[in-house]
Amino acid sequence: MRNIVALDAPSNLGLRPPAPGTVPGCYKLAGALRENRIVQRLGALEGGVVVPPRYDRGDWQEGDGVFNAAALATYTRTLADRIEQHVRAGDFLLVLGGDCSIQLGASLALRRVGRYGLAAIDASPDFRHPGNSDRVGAAGGEELALATGRGQRYLTDLEGLKPYLRDEDIRLFGIRDAFHDEPELVELRALKVPTVTVSELRAWGPAELAAATVTSLETTALDGFWVHLDADVLDPSVMPAVDSPDPDGLLPGELTELLGPLVRSERCVGLNITIYDPDLDPDGTAGALLTDLVVAAFAGA
Repeated sequence: MRNIVALDAPSNLGLRPPAPGTVPGCYKLAGALRENRIVQRLGALEGGVVVPPRYDRGDWQEGDGVFNAAALATYTRTLADRIEQHVRAGDFLLVLGGDCSIQLGASLALRRVGRYGLAAIDASPDFRHPGNSDRVGAAGGEELALATGRGQRYLTDLEGLKPYLRDEDIRLFGIRDAFHDEPELVELRALKVPTVTVSELRAWGPAELAAATVTSLETTALDGFWVHLDADVLDPSVMPAVDSPDPDGLLPGELTELLGPLVRSERCVGLNITIYDPDLDPDGTAGALLTDLVVAAFAGA
């Protein structure tokens, strides 16, 4: 049995402010899931916290590239140092975010170690970059593009290791059907990156799809794989506490069936959980559900 190590990465550097003069509340995700005893329920060891730099966009304006870029570069390297240490030790990392830009820390760490795949469970592909959008700015919606070497070099080529992930080693699940014709998704499909929408996932069956994905990621070409979970993949009827609660998402049972086989694979080295915002969940029910689903996935329940 591998040790599960819980590591907090409470960064909100990659999201736009929800309102003028405010900052995204997803930096409270780790604390909320800990209040629901996720660490104890998983029997996880303490990995501590990687404290992010202060959220400050300064005088950033549209067209200036990724905001908080210098802080993101610093945080990515620091988070990668901690993740790398545990991956090399053979631990399973449970990284509690944070926005989706924390995935860059995992991707950089894994690139240092070898060649790893990524299974991303997310309502959107997070593949926005200057080649397909004029809205580049928030790294939390661009981390997959950055990790595959698309975007400003300041973030895509840290330590000269571009790309951190290869296109062919990525799998995407739970994308909203409404995004089917969006430029990001069109480009990913042209690159032959497997992208599964909600309706496609239901047609194939989440458990069956997960099993096939594990088989494809357990190839000898890879040293292992990582799982990225964005809470917005869930339908807003059960998970309204995200920055973009788009309709027609996954239901709780579907997420558990998909996530379980992935995180229980011996070749899976870690999972990060992102985007849930306790500020948007005053009674805590969405955070409690998210915790329950992750615990159930590990247990095979």
